[in-house]
Amino acid sequence: MRRNRMTTDRSEGGLLPLREATRVWARIGWLSFGGPAGQIALMHRELVEKRRWISESRFLHALNYCMLLPGPEAQQLAIYIGWLMNRTIGGVIAGVLFVLPGCLAILALSLLYATLGHVPLVTAIFFGLKSAVVAVVVEAVLRIGRRALKSRLMVGIAVAAFVAIFAFKIPFPLIVLGAGLLGALGRWLLPTYFPDAAIADARDDATFLVDAALSRGELQHTRPSARRAWMVLLVCVTLWSLPIIAVIAWLGRDSVLAQQGLFFSQAAMVTFGGAYAVLAYVAQRVVEGYGWLTPGQMLDGLALAETTPGPLIMVVQFVAFQAAYQHQPGMSPIVAGVIGSLLTTWVTFVPCFLWIFLGAPYIEALRHHRGLHAAMSAITAAVVGVILNLSVWFSLHAIFHQVEPAHYGWMRLDVPVWASFDPAALVLSVMALLAMLRFHVSMGWTLAGAALLGILSELV
Repeated sequence: MRRNRMTTDRSEGGLLPLREATRVWARIGWLSFGGPAGQIALMHRELVEKRRWISESRFLHALNYCMLLPGPEAQQLAIYIGWLMNRTIGGVIAGVLFVLPGCLAILALSLLYATLGHVPLVTAIFFGLKSAVVAVVVEAVLRIGRRALKSRLMVGIAVAAFVAIFAFKIPFPLIVLGAGLLGALGRWLLPTYFPDAAIADARDDATFLVDAALSRGELQHTRPSARRAWMVLLVCVTLWSLPIIAVIAWLGRDSVLAQQGLFFSQAAMVTFGGAYAVLAYVAQRVVEGYGWLTPGQMLDGLALAETTPGPLIMVVQFVAFQAAYQHQPGMSPIVAGVIGSLLTTWVTFVPCFLWIFLGAPYIEALRHHRGLHAAMSAITAAVVGVILNLSVWFSLHAIFHQVEPAHYGWMRLDVPVWASFDPAALVLSVMALLAMLRFHVSMGWTLAGAALLGILSELV
């Protein structure tokens, strides 16, 4: 039986049969609630702790690279690990299945929103899910922080990153750059706080699937190749641009659908720091620049994206559907909305495959570089602080209906409006926290229970 399985693995060019890998990635895709914090924690639980596909240090190394890229870091991490396990086809399967559940959910809800407006039952389900997601992101901070912050210096870097982004709104790329420079300098100034990569790798269990295969000299696809890099660049750029060219040829460059393809392609290039960092830019252009949506519609789209599986940047799919539904003449509003929704999803996520397939082999090759390892260790600590910021942001918006910016000298804080406090949301959040942290109820059951309680609250 063992011999047969190994034969299957080699024939498919990966460490696992594609059927098994597909099943796991589909499960992760349907349970990927909670924004990047919850999604990263879910993958860590499934791939590092439960299935032992990839070691702790390699998981964090991949995460650090993905945090440096434009676009949704959690989906890029899925592509990276899928690529390690099963080559390009594995990366495609992981990346598509990570996005597909959210894409289907947002598409269906966008259609309901455009044709029926607010549906009380759907609103009640979202209310329950949104409250439970607070528990998901809090658990994410605790889980990742326990493993990444192994010294007081790392804790200090995490705290500094949290204060910088939460209180002073310093852009995420600058925080990452500062942490990386600190780690690189610290390798020479404080070498005991930044051990060599070989020392860190020695702590990894040899039973991790990817690490064991690499130690045996397997997984040749992880080695850099200039020919392969050019091929990846050509194929991905072609796939990225063809739908936009087709829409421009069909409807003209000034059509809403063509403008969506161009605008969201541009946004995909500058979304450093994840969805939270770019949503303000997208909202401003969509509401004030193009006039496609009202501020209230933009907030409704954000609420939908926060409480459905998949990356939070999926809100652009809702935006595109509503914009094309309302403003694209010459065709059925529903057809226009579906085309705009799918086109925007395509140009938003295809670049993610480009960044991983092009850069991951070189990142793997540099994994044992001492200076890079020290820089990545500091970035890991900073990422914990950034995830904590995301958790606080999400918790505030789940428990309070209104949050306003406030200025205190150099500081710019998000302050809740106490009159908008929702005690029912707080109760549901506390119950979800107890379920996951005290009684170790799985994420799926916790979210299902919260959705049911949300429905009951609507009925009462």
